[in-house]
Amino acid sequence: MKIYRNILASTALISAMATGAATADPSIEVLHYWTSGGESLAINTFADAFKAAGGTWVDQPVSGGGGDAMNTVLRSRVLAGDPPGMTILKGPVVTEWANAGALANLEGVAERDNWNEILPPLLAEIVKVDGVFSAVPTDIHRIDWMWINPDLLAKVDGTVPTTWDEFNALADKLMAAGITPLAHGGQPWQDATIFEVVALGLGGSDFFRKAFVDVDPDTLRSDTMIAVFDQMRRMRGYVDDNFSGRDWNLATTMVMNGDAAIQIMGDWAKGEFMAADLVPGEDFLCAAAPNQGGYIMNPDSFAFFDDSNATEDEIAGRELMAHLLLTEEVQIAYNLHKGAIPARLGVARDQFDACAVQSMTDLDATLENGKLVPSMAHEIATSSANRGAIIEVVTEHFNSDMSSEEAVERLVEAIELAN
Repeated sequence: MKIYRNILASTALISAMATGAATADPSIEVLHYWTSGGESLAINTFADAFKAAGGTWVDQPVSGGGGDAMNTVLRSRVLAGDPPGMTILKGPVVTEWANAGALANLEGVAERDNWNEILPPLLAEIVKVDGVFSAVPTDIHRIDWMWINPDLLAKVDGTVPTTWDEFNALADKLMAAGITPLAHGGQPWQDATIFEVVALGLGGSDFFRKAFVDVDPDTLRSDTMIAVFDQMRRMRGYVDDNFSGRDWNLATTMVMNGDAAIQIMGDWAKGEFMAADLVPGEDFLCAAAPNQGGYIMNPDSFAFFDDSNATEDEIAGRELMAHLLLTEEVQIAYNLHKGAIPARLGVARDQFDACAVQSMTDLDATLENGKLVPSMAHEIATSSANRGAIIEVVTEHFNSDMSSEEAVERLVEAIELAN
């Protein structure tokens, strides 16, 4: 609890400033979908810090992987006039809720804590709406990771692939040896995760932005996009027969247990390995998927709902929690469990593992070379409507005999209908 004792004085001050009275008892209700082992440990670092600072944490988890189930609960609660105090909101979804007048203005905490100085400019802009901080980024996740079982790789004298042709050759060798190449959960957001990783690797960062940020029709129906769907058809042949509906963390467990060789997933998967006391570089390997030097970024962020019926305790809880999320101590403790790297600049690297350090180094490189791209599958690159349209086509293609040529035409049509 040492890291939390270091922040008690400042958090008490924040609480008092928020309410005008030192007698408030800060409380926060938190709606989230972080229910796997590593994710639970991560969000509990927020709860522990909040409790250590005198707050009451009310946990409201919603199971269901990538957040779609939680978002359904969130919408129903807001419509019923019962919004949570704090929840996970990301990318354009922050803008959508802020424009609806639903989110609290966080400029007071941001100015006191110098968020414009401690956050990378790109991250700050993602959580600002009309120049106003409307959410708090807590981490930077990388999507284009491969998590590899080294023992299975060694059984076929395999090496880590750096191109998709090399990936296919390795997968074919694994299949010939009776090994499932790809651990995958057949849920739409997981299909979309593989899809965007393949798109970056085959098309590069400029193609990625045109397809998923600009949703440019010519790019969506291009020969490169046809090649992406062709690769997805190959990926479908590399998964086991029981993939449908599997949660992502169960796919991670397959790699841990030697039931499959590789998982393509964001670095929250690393949190599962670490929670099982496995050592990176020994018990599992982390390697960037073929990506042409790019990096798919998925920062998590939390927003606070502006409830007109909020009590003084709840308002104090909002101010206190917004402050805590970006303190260096909490950033380190949280990200060590989450598998991500800190949102805050200048955090020491010495406590982070080799995978995280590689992520930090690669992020710095892409900030310099312009190859950093926002995740489509994880709600950063485009609107909810566009994301939903893309995912629907991707998962239908993955689970049918739809041709790649038909898929790209369906993609363009779906985007047109979504706008």
